[in-house]
Amino acid sequence: MRTTAESVTDRIETAEPIELSLVVPLFNEEESVRPLIERICAAMANYAATWELILVDDGSTDATIANAREALNRPGLDLKIVALQRNFGQTAAMQAGINQAAGRLIATLDGDLQNDPKDIPGMVAELERRELDLLVGWRKNRQDGLLLRKVPSFIANRLIGRITGVRLHDYGCSLKIYRGSVIKQVKLMGEMHRFIPAWVAGVVPSSRIGEVPVTHHARQHGVSKYGISRTFRVILDLLSVMFFMRFKARPGHFFGSLGLGLGALSAIILFYLFIDKFVMGNDIGTRPLFLIGVMLFLSAVQMITTGIIAEMIARTYYRDDNSLSYIVREVYEGDAPHQ
Repeated sequence: MRTTAESVTDRIETAEPIELSLVVPLFNEEESVRPLIERICAAMANYAATWELILVDDGSTDATIANAREALNRPGLDLKIVALQRNFGQTAAMQAGINQAAGRLIATLDGDLQNDPKDIPGMVAELERRELDLLVGWRKNRQDGLLLRKVPSFIANRLIGRITGVRLHDYGCSLKIYRGSVIKQVKLMGEMHRFIPAWVAGVVPSSRIGEVPVTHHARQHGVSKYGISRTFRVILDLLSVMFFMRFKARPGHFFGSLGLGLGALSAIILFYLFIDKFVMGNDIGTRPLFLIGVMLFLSAVQMITTGIIAEMIARTYYRDDNSLSYIVREVYEGDAPHQ
């Protein structure tokens, strides 16, 4: 983007479409936000196309918004600040920024200065060259602690790749480039931002998802919001991802299969006890196997009926789901906030 005040004015006057939107979720990053903006502007100084920067404040309790607003009238910078009403989490903040983005391409990165904005122009060129819909950054030389960050990340990446079938070295890197038309087909919920490649693979072939090594810096300010406990949350989230990837449109198949399996096992046990009772003449009323057979039968009925209810809920979801996972308090453009 041209780094003059006239370039922004000219684009507005001629309604030139935005080529690239940079989305950065922020939470209590008051010390990082000023140098972050400086680095982004320096990295994009020679970018030939139009771009915009969208900062999403995820309910910060420090001076993050105040420090970010200092750059609203910076010459040559098309900046929008989206302030959420409270802390909704990184996934919701990322979704809010993506929804606000007007670019044909969308880049996301963290606000803690660990991702390097200098990688963005090269990643955009690589995405276009390889005709990808998503290009993921790979923190090949990660500048984080071994036990609390690298080990949990290694475990999570292996689990995610094995279960989802999308093989990447680094699912957790926030530095990613998307085609806007593709990522806007994906609804991000909960804490599912680390599974974005898996969600994208649900709308495009996995062959259109790639990765490239990127620079990674050690954290300079503040403290990490994550630790070893993240691994356990990832495992729980991964089970949800596996279910949604395989059975989102047909949950009845998942619960129904379990129900039929339990029902078949129950039928075998009860048939054996029937023979034992009425052919062999043995007493089965106090046998634990009888209780197991009955419980398996009841569980089978419950699973099958749960599958039917899940099918009804899924159809309602696809018909009526327009809800958002966040609430925007204000959007700042220039010096004036907008509701």
